[in-house]
Amino acid sequence: MDEIRGLCVLLMIFYHAFYTMSMLFHWELGTKLLVFFSPAEPFFAGLFILISGISSQLSHSNLIRGLKLLGVALALTLVTYFIIPSELIVFGILHMLSVCMIVFGLGQKLWDRIPLILGLAVCAVLFLITMPVSDGYLGLPGTLAWKIPAGWYEFGWLFPLGIHRADFFSADYFPLFPWIFLFFCGTYIGRWARNGKFPDFTYRLRFTSLSWMGRHALILYLIHQPLIFGVCTLISWIISL
Repeated sequence: MDEIRGLCVLLMIFYHAFYTMSMLFHWELGTKLLVFFSPAEPFFAGLFILISGISSQLSHSNLIRGLKLLGVALALTLVTYFIIPSELIVFGILHMLSVCMIVFGLGQKLWDRIPLILGLAVCAVLFLITMPVSDGYLGLPGTLAWKIPAGWYEFGWLFPLGIHRADFFSADYFPLFPWIFLFFCGTYIGRWARNGKFPDFTYRLRFTSLSWMGRHALILYLIHQPLIFGVCTLISWIISL
């Protein structure tokens, strides 16, 4: 799983590099690459979240991990607020994952009492139903749909749930709905991993570099954007000479 997580981190780095090239430095090449790569971003982000859920079944301290990660996420919010307010991160993937870990850690004994297949199925359905929360409703497009009261979107403090005003902005935004349910899908799948019931090939190490990236995902997440910005700044300076 470290290798898959490492691959997701690598793809994230590429995506943020293209984003920086396009949105901050206004390079045409960056814009073309960003447009090409953007459709894939939710898929590798979702895979990363799913693996994080699986890994939670292999940890003995999800509550502590979640609290530590929340501290890092809040620090990231402060850094972006004071240093690069145009790229303010209000509730990004770290915020979301930290809350997921805390919720799972607080109720792990309860969650583990739910039959695996039932829990996985319910979470998968809830993930699909809550995907359009930001669009103002719950349900599946073209089938059943429940409209969320429009007034809720004016509160201004429900953005962690995906309910936010039209002028809300977060450079990295992963609300709890629907992503918490994908995380919990991972926790149920993780029972198989915890009990050694994954296929044998999933336990073998093949790509040490990707495995290393997977084990150091948090550090790479925190340092990759400043490094990308620095490299782009250097290239821009060289071009201007």
